[in-house]
Amino acid sequence: MKPFWKEVCFAAVMGLVVPAVLLGLAVKLIDLPEEQELTQVTERTDQTGPVGETQPAADPVRIDVLMDGTITSMELEEYLVGVVLAEMPVDFEEEARKAQAVVARTFTLRSREGGKHDNAAVCTDSGCCQAYLAPEDYLARGGTQEGIGNMRAAVEATAGEVLTYEGALIEATYFSCSGGSTEDAVAVWGTDVPYLRAVDSPGEENAAHYTDTVTFTRAEFGKALALDLTGEPESWLGSVTYTAGGGVDTMKIGGVSFSGTTLRRLLGLRSTAFTMTAGEDSITVTTRGYGHRVGMSQYGADAMAVSGSGYEEILAHYYQGTVLTRWAG
Repeated sequence: MKPFWKEVCFAAVMGLVVPAVLLGLAVKLIDLPEEQELTQVTERTDQTGPVGETQPAADPVRIDVLMDGTITSMELEEYLVGVVLAEMPVDFEEEARKAQAVVARTFTLRSREGGKHDNAAVCTDSGCCQAYLAPEDYLARGGTQEGIGNMRAAVEATAGEVLTYEGALIEATYFSCSGGSTEDAVAVWGTDVPYLRAVDSPGEENAAHYTDTVTFTRAEFGKALALDLTGEPESWLGSVTYTAGGGVDTMKIGGVSFSGTTLRRLLGLRSTAFTMTAGEDSITVTTRGYGHRVGMSQYGADAMAVSGSGYEEILAHYYQGTVLTRWAG
């Protein structure tokens, strides 16, 4: 009897234990490839981005803005809405607004790397950096939610897009109206910049300051130029040389040679593209365009957009040789 029960017990044990052991081995054998696959997925995610799941969004870029003597930290894209509101008419064409958003973003990020201010990337003085108009202030001045929506859409449609030249952010200068042609950077600032060249900018004739005229009396003209002018006004005006963009390079007045940029500053002219004519006892100056005329003409961009050009084409025209790309930070 005992041998029989021993055999029965042994068989029972083997019938329970051995399958369990084999089942455990099978589970391990099945699990192993899954563990290996998980490791591979993790490595691939680290290298090329999320696989099968959404990763947390990167923190938004912030910009320190010098505003009314106070430094304010703002999210870049929200700041750009205020810049485009301040710098370009809201009724300009959509593609012109997009071009403006890209150049404003490029200007801001380049200034963030090393601009004119020690503790801020930019200020809100358009004569120094870029103008800024908060949406609520725009509404208080009679603006509309539609206008804000137009500018916000331009910023969002070009989110992260900037202009580069040889891998670096460009000096994305822009201005109101060229009067028919932009200007070489070297003619205005004395520095040759390969992508800031004089280019034609047609279609601006309806711009507010396509041409402007101002007349100076003998006393006003002489005082502004620190000259003691005698004789007939016609005799004061001497030889003139011009830049590639049609601006005044140098001009002799009362026997003294002035640069076009100096005359613009001393006389408070709209641009360096000007002509002078003498009256009986006065000088009349007629200017074309408004601004330094280097980079993108905003009215020119709008004219191109009206003619069917996309913002990419507009930017390629005014900043030749540059690359439109997404900023990597």
